[in-house]
Amino acid sequence: MTDISHLSGRDRRIPEALLTRARQLRQQQTPSEQILWECLRARRLNGVKFRRQHNIGQFIADFYCHEARLVIELDGSIHHSRTEQDAERDAWMQACGLRVLRMTNEDVQNHLEFVLTEVLGQVSKSLTSGLPCMYKSER
Repeated sequence: MTDISHLSGRDRRIPEALLTRARQLRQQQTPSEQILWECLRARRLNGVKFRRQHNIGQFIADFYCHEARLVIELDGSIHHSRTEQDAERDAWMQACGLRVLRMTNEDVQNHLEFVLTEVLGQVSKSLTSGLPCMYKSER
């Protein structure tokens, strides 16, 4: 596995503007982010540590698990008009050895058990295989 600490670890260099934006996003969570964060925070999901609005390179991930190299993105209606940018962002993260799991806000609000099962499945795959992949929910 490639060391990605310079992108997502403790000693990474984050531009002040990006750091400020991540702090703002943590203060202005969407309802879906609030729901999912309550399930992920404080190692509540199978003892796995997640961070929210975490800086990775030039991006801010909605949720991130460093141990499993897993990025979780919650997509709302704005993402319908951002498919190309999202694809470029996901490709960059994949190239850095990260897994990307995209779920919709609707999935979190209406199918939370499904979302948590998918997250656990991706964590397990990451920890056992060490191979990056891209996964988008088909729900």
